[in-house]
Amino acid sequence: MAPTPDWVKQLKPSGPQGYELLAAERARSNIPVEKLQELLLTKEAIERKRRILDILKSEKVFDKSQNYFSGRMERFERALAREKKLQMLKRKHNWTQEEFRTASELIGEPGPYGLHESMFRITIDEQGTPEQREKFGKPAADYKIIGCYAQTELGHGSNVRGLETTATWNPEDKTFTIHSPHLTASKWWIGSLGRTANHACVVAQLMVDGKSYGPHPFIVQIRDTKTHEPLEGIHVGDMFGYNTMDNGFLLFNNVKVPHISMLARFSSVDPNTNKYVRRGSPSLVYGTLTWVRSTIVMQAGAVLARGVTIATRYCAIRRQFQDRDAPEWEKGENAVLNYTMVQIRLLPLLAATFALHFTGKGMMNLYQENQKRMNEKNAGRDGPSKRGAGPEETQSGSDILADLHATSCGLKALSSSTAAEGLEVCRRACGGHGYSSFSGIGPWYSDYLPTTTWEGDNYMLTQQVARYLLKSARSVLANELPINGAFADFVPPPLDTTRILSTFRSRSEIGCAFDILGSDCDIIAAFAWRSSFLTFEALKHRDEEKKPWNDLLVDFYRLSKAHSQYMVVKNFYEALLSPDTTSKIDADTIDVLWKLFRLYSLHTLEQEGSEFYASGACSKHQIMLARTNAVMKLLKEIRPHAVRLVDSWGFDDWLLDSSLGRYDGKVYEDMFYRASELNPLNRVTVDPYPESDVLFRKIEGEVKSKL
Repeated sequence: MAPTPDWVKQLKPSGPQGYELLAAERARSNIPVEKLQELLLTKEAIERKRRILDILKSEKVFDKSQNYFSGRMERFERALAREKKLQMLKRKHNWTQEEFRTASELIGEPGPYGLHESMFRITIDEQGTPEQREKFGKPAADYKIIGCYAQTELGHGSNVRGLETTATWNPEDKTFTIHSPHLTASKWWIGSLGRTANHACVVAQLMVDGKSYGPHPFIVQIRDTKTHEPLEGIHVGDMFGYNTMDNGFLLFNNVKVPHISMLARFSSVDPNTNKYVRRGSPSLVYGTLTWVRSTIVMQAGAVLARGVTIATRYCAIRRQFQDRDAPEWEKGENAVLNYTMVQIRLLPLLAATFALHFTGKGMMNLYQENQKRMNEKNAGRDGPSKRGAGPEETQSGSDILADLHATSCGLKALSSSTAAEGLEVCRRACGGHGYSSFSGIGPWYSDYLPTTTWEGDNYMLTQQVARYLLKSARSVLANELPINGAFADFVPPPLDTTRILSTFRSRSEIGCAFDILGSDCDIIAAFAWRSSFLTFEALKHRDEEKKPWNDLLVDFYRLSKAHSQYMVVKNFYEALLSPDTTSKIDADTIDVLWKLFRLYSLHTLEQEGSEFYASGACSKHQIMLARTNAVMKLLKEIRPHAVRLVDSWGFDDWLLDSSLGRYDGKVYEDMFYRASELNPLNRVTVDPYPESDVLFRKIEGEVKSKL
């Protein structure tokens, strides 16, 4: 194909230009984008991102022009080159871990070193002894060894206790034998394993003297550090997951590893007595998993915001059909974003980006508080602990670890589902162009979608939440039991979960009267009431009616979702009341944020209306008014601010890599440029006739291709 002729390059889109339309959109709102962006991201993070972005843009390896046209081999090769360059830049500029994490996020794709950074090193640091951190952690930090986290198997994912890979203790030579007894024991989906890692943190069933002690982590070398070929007894390879990461499989045939391979901060096999030993508080083992889930919650708002930014900007530019009721002088095609059918899909998602962001901040604060408490509590404790590693073995209703674990499970499930499903809504709101890779939504969606499954399948995780809520409800009931004809002295519950359950019980005989349309505080109370009602209903089915656990799984899913939605609206509400927010944002912008809070809350309430009605939290009339009056009014009030609100997320065009989401609105020019000038297939002249064995007649002077 000949180069794009000049006369084509001179063509412009018809009608108002995209940059004019977005400028007009921004002029309709008085929201101070920079101030709101500072509230969301902080000045420090914004400056750091801009500085690092300039460095990345200057490096040829990070050029994105061929991302949407490359095959899997090319994408992986380029991703590996980018990962190596990132490490070199980290050393050159002496980046902190936070700066390096920012650079990785700006690249915007899963990379071959991903699991080395996010799981392998963290697991060694959190579960290894000082000796193991020196032996494995130090070379891992220097990239002398490159690792992955090999837990999931072909036959087991969420059910970690069912893992089939074994690690058998050999008392005669003080080693462990790592073995895959079945095909389904193959480690599967393991990021960074397929071609990149030479070590793996292998989670295997510890076997000592014929007895299983459950899954434990072992650091195992899988490839030669010089030749990078697999070691004897190991079969490893890529199983094709992400385009830019080598998700892999791994099988062991009686591979022996030394005693030091078992990460032993909390448990080990004593080489002298050959006995299994537990030390310290094994509950800290949950640190890695809880941190990852907390991070997922924190990132979900930004993940969704990326899609909402693209869709909102494009729908403000895209003109389709006419408003039948518009006055004669305003006849003409209408901006898609003006249609309420588009607003009801996008604006609640816009509100959700803020709701998830503030919830993520609250989640990370809770995680950090728990880690501080646990480390202080266990400082210097080397003796055995009587309590097991599972959060279910804590004192429900009073232990922050149990609350953190349940919260991280529920919010991980809700936030990642909201983000993934929301990205698809954004893609479809863009019409036919949303299907194009140039939209920037489809590829981002496909990369994010696995988040709904890894680190706990979103449906399975809800059982963890329900189990905790049932135990919390039992602890509330136990405080109500009469002793010698009188009620026991009530101990004020230290955690929010037991607080709302206790409040529900204290008012269960008189009911409630929440003004969800007139009081923001009552909205929170209604969500808490619904969660508490479903908790005690589930407890009745389980404890009184003795229903099997399996029969209640659907109820548990709804319960977990209800409780997590309560946590989101509560965190959003508290963030808007916080001095940290009110001191940084003017009153008009705060007012818009409150409208986003009400839109998210009331739209969610209306969608889940049957449960709010059944619990008695709302009347049918209130639910109907929430939909027909409140939500529709909020859409109209938020609509003028939509473009500035998405601008406040501060996504650079280089990061979005989207024709539809360009900040300057040059949508159609960019789409045509990518198709006409960047697409390598346009350099090919084909032979279309079936009688000919020639496929490509020429590729810019290259030899022709035959069958």
